[in-house]
Amino acid sequence: MEHNFSLITTIAAGFGIALALGFLATRLRFSAIVGYLVAGVIIGPGTPGFVADTEIASQLSEIGVMLLMFGVGLHFSPGDLLSVRRIAIPGALTQMGLATALGAALARFWGWSWGEALVLGLSLSCASTVVLLKALEARNALKTMNGHIAVGWLVMEDLATVLVLVLLPPLADVLGGTADTGATAEGSLTMTLMRVLFEVAAFIALMMVAGRRVVPWLLRHVARTGSRELFTLAVIATAIGIAYGAAAMFHVSFALGAFFAGMVMRESPYSHRAAQESLPLRDAFSVLFFVSVGMLFDPNILLSEPWRLLGVVAVIILGKAAAALVLVLAFRYPLNTALVVAASLAQIGEFSFILAGLGLSLKLLPPDGMSLILAGALISIALNPFIFAAIAPLQRWLLKRSSLARQLARREDPFAQLPMSTARKYLEGQVVLVGFGRVGTRIVHALKAEDIPCVVVEQNRERVEDLRKRGMAAVCGNAAEPAVLIQAHIARAAMLVIASHTPMDVRSMAEIARALNPGIEIVIRTHSEDESDLMRRESLGAVFFADEELARGMIQHVLEGFRKREIINNPPESPGTGHATQL
Repeated sequence: MEHNFSLITTIAAGFGIALALGFLATRLRFSAIVGYLVAGVIIGPGTPGFVADTEIASQLSEIGVMLLMFGVGLHFSPGDLLSVRRIAIPGALTQMGLATALGAALARFWGWSWGEALVLGLSLSCASTVVLLKALEARNALKTMNGHIAVGWLVMEDLATVLVLVLLPPLADVLGGTADTGATAEGSLTMTLMRVLFEVAAFIALMMVAGRRVVPWLLRHVARTGSRELFTLAVIATAIGIAYGAAAMFHVSFALGAFFAGMVMRESPYSHRAAQESLPLRDAFSVLFFVSVGMLFDPNILLSEPWRLLGVVAVIILGKAAAALVLVLAFRYPLNTALVVAASLAQIGEFSFILAGLGLSLKLLPPDGMSLILAGALISIALNPFIFAAIAPLQRWLLKRSSLARQLARREDPFAQLPMSTARKYLEGQVVLVGFGRVGTRIVHALKAEDIPCVVVEQNRERVEDLRKRGMAAVCGNAAEPAVLIQAHIARAAMLVIASHTPMDVRSMAEIARALNPGIEIVIRTHSEDESDLMRRESLGAVFFADEELARGMIQHVLEGFRKREIINNPPESPGTGHATQL
């Protein structure tokens, strides 16, 4: 029975035991991920009793990785990815280099060759995007600025790891392993590198040009059929199909292919529905990912190599986190952002297994190395939720006892306040716009066309810098903090427009704005119908929630409200006083 129906047996055992242990873990105030990992250990070959099919479990986990990365792409636009490029690209590459050096130094201390040390270091340098996503989703931080930086950082790590996977075979002979003759016969290392870069660039260009048109067009026509199951099928087929095509045709990983599939689907007005329809499958298959990781763990490594395992875990959790912490602070980001990114990188996952497996096949990694990497992955994944939970108390402890921490937490950002040369029209009677995403951009363009002064408040520092270069008034910070709205001169503003594409503390913003400017008009973008109803009942302001007409409705309301205010406050006999008054 088990032999003939290994797929069903593996799914049934994986889901059943994961459910029981995940429930037990949550009751004991642990993360459910710990229960899923232990479930994998129980049905894996490292423990007696029933053993599930590891090959099938591995393929099922790949589907989970694809669906999770697809879900991230649905909430992560190309603009979001580009907006963190100045910290994500140099930060990810530098952090990977430092982590690789730490791991390699540890392996050399054990007496391993340079090639073996390099593969171990590389395997410890790349964090698991899946683990990060689960941690951010559990804390509703995926759509925050810190979440964007962490995800962008790991996407860059994934791209760099894809490059390493392709370059490792032709370098194997040089590093003391067994060269992949098929790879070396294709030409020089330079040609291999150029081919890889061309394939990655071609895939990204294809998705950004053709995919952004074809995928929304497909969803629109499928949605018109009125069939829910057909729409769900279109979403899943698109995600997995593009992921497979990316791997087969462009040698890009399944995860990155699915991520870009989600990004182009985000351009469709049905992206919100696509996210909802695919959520149950994403959750179910993500459980199988953690179960499959647990199945690879051999408990004997805890007894045979305890000190080496401790060193590997120290590099993953302490070394990588410390490197990321220093790098983020060096980019002049606040302490909280540095702590979130550091916690995000304090684990390893799927790409580490792939790198280690390739190292084994090329004789660049001893069997003990694979066991150490798998054990380090399981331990770091199990501890990662606790590391995230420790961010807030650790930050409070540091702020209480360290003047340096307090300085880093409130470090002066050159974009945290308007320049002294800002024109007076941006300081009185202006519109304060929170969020410069897709909706916010359209609102700003409409205000500019009507020559209405506007100050943009945006958490993304790089986006604020770009706005200033274009001659626009912009302030960097979280608008839920009074100091940020004060810097935007909310006290004398005519209107507050909250158009952020990420869920924010709208109630705090409205209360702060009304406390500083009792007559200010407030226009709010919400992200759910329940949230819209609640805010209307509380009379926080004009509330808009609609996928297709959101920007148009907000623009019309803002323009009409501003014109009425101009008529009331600037009658023909006393025009242009320039002072904001209460509505």
